[in-house]
Amino acid sequence: MNSFVPQPASGAPAKAPVPRRRRKDARPSELTAAALALFVDKGFAATRLDDVAARAGVSKGTLYLYFSSKEALFKAVIEDGMVAALAAAEERLAGFHGSAAELLHELLLGWWRQIGRTAMAGVTKLIISESRNFPEVAQYYHERVITRGRALLRHALERGIGSGEFRPLNVEAAIDVIIAPLLMLAISRFSLRLCGPQVAPETYLETHFELLLQGLRGADPIDDRQPTATTACR
Repeated sequence: MNSFVPQPASGAPAKAPVPRRRRKDARPSELTAAALALFVDKGFAATRLDDVAARAGVSKGTLYLYFSSKEALFKAVIEDGMVAALAAAEERLAGFHGSAAELLHELLLGWWRQIGRTAMAGVTKLIISESRNFPEVAQYYHERVITRGRALLRHALERGIGSGEFRPLNVEAAIDVIIAPLLMLAISRFSLRLCGPQVAPETYLETHFELLLQGLRGADPIDDRQPTATTACR
């Protein structure tokens, strides 16, 4: 028994299947989003522009309409993500009227909301692991991200020292101390999987802030020496 095969209507030619075409139009933001995902997952060196185009669903030629090289694409990723977040932080800082401690708290939590909890935090791992092989990329990141980020923290610290809210200290060293745990948090999201219970990022940041504030405000050193005995009677 022959199976029934539908036939086209009399006189109507059978329609050939329409091949699926790749999109020729794409917004730059779609391309940078695809690039970010691949950079974080595979690294800068291992990511090819062909991979980015395929992930974005466009041809490589379309990608080249917007970006002339992988380095140019990486710079666009940084501009769309980290630089935009820093610009927003600078705008908030300009109109901030609270204490230096409140400003520092806002900067830390703002970093987490805009960068730390997003895929953009994976760029930190990429820069640390591949900067030696791609010095131009590392230099660009330093100028556009690190320098501006440090300037925000420097402003908060100098504001606190000037008002007497924070004790005098080495500001540049303090900035390093503030940043280091943030880098650790970012790297741990993409590289490290420590054994044992994990602390929630929000708890980690609040604890970091509390410890910072204790150090910034300072306290009289505790004198743990035994009091000298005095003789009441002579």
